[in-house]
Amino acid sequence: MLSKDSLQFLEDLKANNNRDWFLDNKKRYEIFKKDYHQLVADFLDIMKPLDPTLELLEVKNCTFRINRDIRFSKDKSPYKSHLGVWLSSGTKGQNRAGYYVHIEKGASFIAGGFYAPMPDDLKKVRKEIAYFHDDLEVILNEKNFKKEFGDFDRNEKSTLKNPPRGYDKEHPAIELLKLKSFETSVQFDISEILQKDFVSKMSKKLILLKPLNEFINRALTSDEF
Repeated sequence: MLSKDSLQFLEDLKANNNRDWFLDNKKRYEIFKKDYHQLVADFLDIMKPLDPTLELLEVKNCTFRINRDIRFSKDKSPYKSHLGVWLSSGTKGQNRAGYYVHIEKGASFIAGGFYAPMPDDLKKVRKEIAYFHDDLEVILNEKNFKKEFGDFDRNEKSTLKNPPRGYDKEHPAIELLKLKSFETSVQFDISEILQKDFVSKMSKKLILLKPLNEFINRALTSDEF
């Protein structure tokens, strides 16, 4: 679990998001980074036996740099004031579905699936849904999945108003085919991070997403296009 000091570091960084403050607090950052990496290691220890596709992952594969990419952003704050953990079998240049943990005061959540795929990957997932939507509907309607996550996250940005090109509006899975992103999430209170069973509790929820990730990754690794 993360320490109170690490959470406080993120809060202080958010209030003082500039290079001078960061350099003055470099020792605090190093302690935070060590804490962060231990959290990732704890997740890997629990998740690897539950999902063998994660077996080759190391801590460095699952963390994010604290520096923000501000080249195309109006927000020029140089540092991230949140923490993310990404567990996926994907490699550089090879996108895959996976599990995500986001830690940020007032906006903490766990998630899984495939966020905003590139056009070619999106076509592959849609094709899989078109032919095997029954499989996906079984996954989405599984009792524990339904209780914890409900459904895919849907909003105006992630959903087409009209059927995608090449698909009939009468297709039985048309609402799933309209999706442009295939992730689901559930929020939690940041105070839960300080509980000893935080990692095991969240892992128990995350692993409910394994069948969904498998369905998506099946589409992405198919030889047919």
